[in-house]
Amino acid sequence: MKFAVLASGLLAASPALADPLLHPMFADHAVLQRDRPIPVYGAASPGADVTVTMGSAKVTAKAGKDGHWRASLPALAAGGPYTLAVSSGAQSQTVSDVLLGDVFLCTGQSNMQLSVRRTTNAESEIANATDAQVRELAIDRVPSPTPLTTFTSPVAWKVESPQTAGDFSGSCFYFARELRKHVKVPVGLVTAAWGGTRERGWVSHPTLRKFGYYNDDLDMLALNTRDPAAASKRWDSAWENWWHANSKDSPWKEDTSSWAVAPKYLGPWGDWPGLTSPEGTAEQGVGIFVGQMWLTTHVTLTAAQAAQPAALALGKAAEEEKSWVNGVGVGGSSLEPDARHVLPRGLLHAGDNSIIVNIFCSWKNCGLAGPASTRAIILGDGSKVPLDQPWRYKTVDSLIAPQLPWGPMHGIGLQYNGMIAPIGPYSFKGAIWYQGESNLYFARHYQEGLTALMADWRAQFGAGLPFLIVQIPNYGPVPTQPVESLWSEVREAQRKTAEADANAALVVAFDIGDPKNLHPPNKQEIGRRLAIAARHQIYGEALAPSGARVVAAQRAGNAVTVSFKDVTGALTATNGPPNAFELCDASACRWAQASLAGDHVALPDAGNATRVRYCWGDSPVCTLSDASGLPAGPFDLLITP
Repeated sequence: MKFAVLASGLLAASPALADPLLHPMFADHAVLQRDRPIPVYGAASPGADVTVTMGSAKVTAKAGKDGHWRASLPALAAGGPYTLAVSSGAQSQTVSDVLLGDVFLCTGQSNMQLSVRRTTNAESEIANATDAQVRELAIDRVPSPTPLTTFTSPVAWKVESPQTAGDFSGSCFYFARELRKHVKVPVGLVTAAWGGTRERGWVSHPTLRKFGYYNDDLDMLALNTRDPAAASKRWDSAWENWWHANSKDSPWKEDTSSWAVAPKYLGPWGDWPGLTSPEGTAEQGVGIFVGQMWLTTHVTLTAAQAAQPAALALGKAAEEEKSWVNGVGVGGSSLEPDARHVLPRGLLHAGDNSIIVNIFCSWKNCGLAGPASTRAIILGDGSKVPLDQPWRYKTVDSLIAPQLPWGPMHGIGLQYNGMIAPIGPYSFKGAIWYQGESNLYFARHYQEGLTALMADWRAQFGAGLPFLIVQIPNYGPVPTQPVESLWSEVREAQRKTAEADANAALVVAFDIGDPKNLHPPNKQEIGRRLAIAARHQIYGEALAPSGARVVAAQRAGNAVTVSFKDVTGALTATNGPPNAFELCDASACRWAQASLAGDHVALPDAGNATRVRYCWGDSPVCTLSDASGLPAGPFDLLITP
C-alpha cells in the first residue's frame, strides 16, 4: 500500500511545478566528471528556455512537455571551484564550490553501506579526514515499484572533514584516499547502498523480464500498486504452488502436533535451546540454523469474537513471513516491525483456530522476534486475543522460499527504481559494486543478474562505465576438508562476471574478512585493493588488478597444470607448497598436492578428476600469492585436454 501511495504521489507532482531548476545531484560542493562533456539536467516550465553557465561555458536547452530539460556543458579539465548557474525566465539557481574531478558510484549492500565510524581505528581515521578534495553524496534507501525521476528525500554533497567523514561509506572513503595518492584530482563519491539487498533489486524491470523466471514476480508487483489485496491472494497461490513443486505435503493444512515445542515467548530462534551456536563459534545472534522454519500455534475464540472483523498480528518478523489461518493463506510480509494481515470475514470460527507461519531468514535475530504481547488476533472492537497457546516449530532442511516481490530489501527492481533511476544521466568515472551476501541461496542466477545490472547502468550512465566488483568476504566455518560452500558459489559467479567483461575487474577479498563478523571493519585494505584495481582497469597503469588470475587447468597424462596471468614476479606460497587446491570428479573433491613453477601450479596424481577447485569454502585459508603480496583468488575450473 505504501508503494502505491508513493508512486501515485510522484505522478501527481509535475516536475514543472518544482522550484529548483537543477536536479538535486547538482548542489553546493558537487564533483562533476572531468575531461568529457558534462550532462546537466533538471525541471522547468514546459517549453521554457533554460540557460546554463559554468566558468566561460554557456549552453541552452528547452524543457519538454513534461518539464524536463537537459543540456551538455563542454568537457573541462580537473579543477575548480566553479559556480554553476541556471536560469529560465524569472527563475534562477546557483550552485557553488563545484569541482571537476573523477566521480564514482559506490553501490551494494551492507559492507558498502558500513560507515567509516564502524571501521578499524575509526577515531583516528575520522580525526585525520581533512582532504576537502573528496566529497560524498549519499542516497537514502528508497524502494519504489516504478522508476523515479528524482529523489524523494533531500541529498547533499558533503566535503570530507572530521565532522562529516564518519558517515562516509568506509570502503569508498578509503578507496578515494588511496586513489588520490596516485591520481591527483578531486574525487566525488555517490553512495547508493542498502544492507540485505539482492542483486535483482538493482536491475530494471524491462531487463528482468528478459530472464523469464521473474515475470510472475514482476506481474505481482505491478498488481500490488493497483490492488494490494488481489496481489496478496496471488502471492498466497504462488507461494503454495512453489511449495508443492518441491514437496508433497501441505504443512499449513496438516496436523502439527508432532512438531517440536518452541520456547514460550519465542524470540530469535538463534537463542533457542538446540539452535544456539556454541560460545565463540559464530557471530553473536547467529544460531546453528538459517533458512526456513515453520511455526504454529492455536487460538480459541467465542462465536461473538469469530464473527467480528479481525487481523492477525505477528509483531516483528525477520526476515520474511508467509502466514495461514485455518489452512487459508492470508498474505506475507518482509522485514516488518509489526507484521499484520487482515483476515477475510468468515475465516475464523468459534472454538479452535490454527495459525501457521513460515519464516525465511538468512542471517541472525531470525523468527518472530518481538515481545509476546505483539502476537494476537486483533478484533474489530479493538480487543485482542493473545496468541499465548504453545508454539511449535519444524525446520526446513533444503528448500529456500521465493521472496516477496514488494519486500523492501528482497523485492524485485525496487532499488533500481528508487535509488539508481533517480540519479539521472550523471557522468561517472566508474562504479564500485560490493554485494553478494544476500545472494547465497540464489547463486545460480547471480552471474546473469550482475551482467544485466552492468548493462542496465551503462545504458543510463554511459556505455563505457567500468565496474570494480568486490568479492564477498570470508565468513563462517574454516574448512578442514573439501566442502561445498554457498559463499564460494557466489564468489565464483563474481569471478566469472568480471572475467567475461573487458571493462570490469574483480577485487579479491576472501582473506580480509572475519569468520565471525559478516561486516569486517578492515575497509582500509578494501579501499587499497580497490584503488589498485582502478589504476589498472580505469587509468591504464601497468599493474595487476588483483593478484594472480587463473587462466586454465590442462591435463598432461596423470597431471594437471593450472596456469595464471597477471602474475607479478613469480607465484609464491607461504609456509611451504601452496595449499587449498582440490581435484574433483563427478562424485567428490579431494585435496591435491601442488608445486610451483613460475606462473604455473602443477597437480600430480590427477586420476579421473574433471575439475580443479582452489580456495573453496566459507572462510578458506589459502596461501598462493605473488610478488605483489595480493592473494590469488578462488576458482572452480574444468580440466581441459
